[in-house]
Amino acid sequence: MNNGQRTQFATRLGVIATTVGSAVGLGNIWRFPYEAGVHGGGAFLLIDLFFIFIIGVPVVCAEFIIGRHTGSNIRGAFRSLAPGKAWGWVSYIGITASILILSFYSVVAGWTLEYTRRSVSGFGGITTPEGLHDQFDTYASSDIGPVIWTLVFLAANYIILVRGVQKGIEKMSNILMPMLFIILIIFVANSLMMPGAAEGLKFLFMPDFSKVTPTVVLSAMGQAFFSLSLGLGCLITYSSYFTKSTPLVRTAFITAGLDTFVAILAGIIIFPAVFTFGQEPAAGPKLVFEVLPSIFMHIGGGVFWSTLFFFLLFLASITSTISMAEISIAYFTEEFRLSRRTSTALTIGIAMFLGTLCALSFGSLNWLKVFGMTIFNFFDYFSSNILLPVGGMIISLFVGWILDRGIIRRELLGSRQIRNTFNVSIIVFCLRWLAPVCIGLVFIFGLGIF
Repeated sequence: MNNGQRTQFATRLGVIATTVGSAVGLGNIWRFPYEAGVHGGGAFLLIDLFFIFIIGVPVVCAEFIIGRHTGSNIRGAFRSLAPGKAWGWVSYIGITASILILSFYSVVAGWTLEYTRRSVSGFGGITTPEGLHDQFDTYASSDIGPVIWTLVFLAANYIILVRGVQKGIEKMSNILMPMLFIILIIFVANSLMMPGAAEGLKFLFMPDFSKVTPTVVLSAMGQAFFSLSLGLGCLITYSSYFTKSTPLVRTAFITAGLDTFVAILAGIIIFPAVFTFGQEPAAGPKLVFEVLPSIFMHIGGGVFWSTLFFFLLFLASITSTISMAEISIAYFTEEFRLSRRTSTALTIGIAMFLGTLCALSFGSLNWLKVFGMTIFNFFDYFSSNILLPVGGMIISLFVGWILDRGIIRRELLGSRQIRNTFNVSIIVFCLRWLAPVCIGLVFIFGLGIF
C-alpha cells in the first residue's frame, strides 16, 4: 500500500464530485431515456433501480476496497493483492476497455459540441425530425467536422488531466458537477410546465408490468451495470486517491443514488417534451440528436434551450472521459515511471488516433470492417458486451471469494459507516452470488445468445 506516498483528493466534496462525475455521462442523459422509452418507461425504471442496488452498490464497494486498500493503479493493485496469480489480467481488460471506450465515446461527445454550435444557429432553419435526421446523417458521414470535434474534445481532456489529481480532476469536478445539476434542474422546471408533462411523468413513473419481458429485465440490468461504469477500473483508480477517512459504503450509495437521480431527471426532462409534441418515446438513440432538436425549435426560446441541452451533454461526457483516461495515466505513471505529462500525452494521443478512425468509420472508412462491424461499432460492441462484463465479473468474484475477509472488514468497518459485520456479509453475498450471476446474464444477452 502506498496511500501516504501519492496524491489524494483534498476534500469530501471532491470525492463525491469525482466519483459521481465518473458514473454520470451519456449513459444517463442519452442512453437511459431511450432505453426506458423502448422498454416501456416505469417498469424499466423500477427494474433498473432494483439492479442498481443489488449489483451496482456491491460492485462499487468492491472497486473501492481494492483501490483504497492498495493506493495504486489497477495493475499495481492486483499485483499487490494477488502476486503471481492470473487475477491480475483483469487490469489489462480494464486498461484496454478504457482506451477503446474513450476513443469512440469521444466521437459522440464531439457530436454534442457540433450540436451545441448548430443550436446557436437554430439548425439552419430545419425543424422537422425527418430533416434533422438527414442533417445528422450528412454530418456524421462527413470526415472533417467529426474528426475535428473529436480531437477538440480530447484536447480538453488533456488540459484537465495534465494538471493532476487535485488541481485538474478534482477542481474540474467541483465546478462542472454542480453546474450540471443546476442545468438539469432548470430543464426539469421547464419540462414540468409543458402541456404533456402529466402524460410524460405517467409514462416514466407508472409501471406497466404487462410490458415486462426477459429482454426488458436484461436491458435494465445492463443499464444499471453500464451506467456506473463498472468493470473498467475507473472506481479502483479514483478510490486509490481516497483518504482513510472516506466512508466507502456511504460514498458507494451516494454515487449510485446521484447517478440514478441524474438518469431520472433526464427522463423528466425528455418525456414531457416528447408527449407534448406527439413524438414517439420509443424513438431509440436518435431521440437526442433528431427528435429533441425538432422539439426545441418549436418552443419559445428554443435556441437557448437546445444550446443549453447539448452543453449539458458535453459536461456529462467530459466528467466521464477523464475518469476513463485516468486509468491508463495512473498505469503509465506508476508502472513505467513516466511523468504525468508524458503519460497524459500518451493516453490522449492513442485515443486521438483511435478516435479519428472511429469518426471516419461513418464516412470514408465505412468500408473497413472488423468481424462485419465498422471500427466505431466494433469498439463499442467489444468493450461494452465483452470486456466490461468480464471485468466486472472478475472483480466481483475476486473480492467475494479470494480477497482476505479481514481486508474487506477493515476497509468497510474502519470508516464507521457500517456498524456490524452482518452488513459486510450482505455485500460479500451479493459479490459472491448475485452480481456474478446477473453480470453473466448481461454478458450472454450482449452476445446475442438469447
